[in-house]
Amino acid sequence: MKLLLDTVTFLDAVLDPKCLTPRVRDLLLDPENERYFSIASSWEIAIKYSLGKLALPDTPERFVPEHREALGADVLALDEESVLHIVRLPHLHRDPFDRLLICQAIIHGMMLVTPDPRIAKYPVRTVW
Repeated sequence: MKLLLDTVTFLDAVLDPKCLTPRVRDLLLDPENERYFSIASSWEIAIKYSLGKLALPDTPERFVPEHREALGADVLALDEESVLHIVRLPHLHRDPFDRLLICQAIIHGMMLVTPDPRIAKYPVRTVW
């Protein structure tokens, strides 16, 4: 299964793993699953860190790649098809990073790993 970690899932997995559900822990540990972390989430972390809205034990330049690799997650680049798919999404909430992750999961046939119940209202496969 191809799993796309949303930003909060990545941060929970790294900083507070007890926040993950047993199902999510099992999925992340299963070597049969492919794990991905979007550039959009790296961007969101960098923005929040630079605005003082996210405390990290290290700078994003070191923190994100180190922990992404520790989780065995590959980088998911932004692509034109995913970005343009945003016009097809209903306007259920305004978070541009979530909307982009939803599009990437749809376009790339991934399961979006997220605790956000608003995301489950979109036409995307989610798990938590």
